[in-house]
Amino acid sequence: MEEAERLCDRVAIMDHGKMIALGTPDELIASLGADQIVEFALSNGTIPAGLEGLPGVKGVRPGPDRIALTVAQVHRAVPALLALLERQGAELSLLTTHHATLEDVFVALTGRQLRDD
Repeated sequence: MEEAERLCDRVAIMDHGKMIALGTPDELIASLGADQIVEFALSNGTIPAGLEGLPGVKGVRPGPDRIALTVAQVHRAVPALLALLERQGAELSLLTTHHATLEDVFVALTGRQLRDD
């Protein structure tokens, strides 16, 4: 099986005209410390305590409408997250998972979404 064709070998991430990261897409994604993202939101809009201590969680990034967890093992992190939320009596309004992307790297480095000013 042939390896998928790549659009580019190296990527520079720019923020306000300054280069803040340079590397291959795989290197930049690896800089997150894990390759899976779990995004969730609570119906009351709060951020639960104790997220950093969940199994496999390498990073916590609160956003305007959801919280993103960078995780090494999604199969361990999601059940632990659900148990934590149940203990705290929190109600989920959103739960998604995806492989980390270059957009996740940009947000982690700048704290802003690509569409923010």
